[in-house]
Amino acid sequence: MLHLVRHGRPVAEPGLLPSAWELDPVGFDDIWALRESRRLPEAARWFCSPEPKAVATAQLLTEGPVGIVEGLAEQVRDTGDWLADFEAVVRRAFADPDRSAYPGWEPLAVTRDRVVTTVRLLLADHPGEDLVLIGHGTAWTVLAAALSGQEPDLDRWAVLGMPDVIEVEPVVESP
Repeated sequence: MLHLVRHGRPVAEPGLLPSAWELDPVGFDDIWALRESRRLPEAARWFCSPEPKAVATAQLLTEGPVGIVEGLAEQVRDTGDWLADFEAVVRRAFADPDRSAYPGWEPLAVTRDRVVTTVRLLLADHPGEDLVLIGHGTAWTVLAAALSGQEPDLDRWAVLGMPDVIEVEPVVESP
């Protein structure tokens, strides 16, 4: 089983790339509550995105080893622009995943291909084991869709908490 954990609440700083945002200490209680909730398996392999907010979330969730995996990073958004219509731009990315939804954003299909390939390799390296992956809402939404054979659940994406968990039982690929 995959346990896809969305990172805790970041300090969103206009002008700073989202990939550099740190966790907001105000949200630490929410991360500790998830840790105590028993929603995450005790015996699992842990991996996270290299982004500071994901690494810090992992450090608050477990004292065990956590592998930092570049391929688990969020959709590249190389702009510090503050988007009042962020949700609309993300929905545009899902509607047309082969195109950039905003200048500086990678096409969502690129994100999907990177994250799915990375997670399939992790699954192959750890057959039959539970994996806890700490990362990002958009990346997890496209991943969950790809691994379950479903369309991306944008309603679920819109209400994901920080932190939150999506559980996925990947569909086994035919040889």
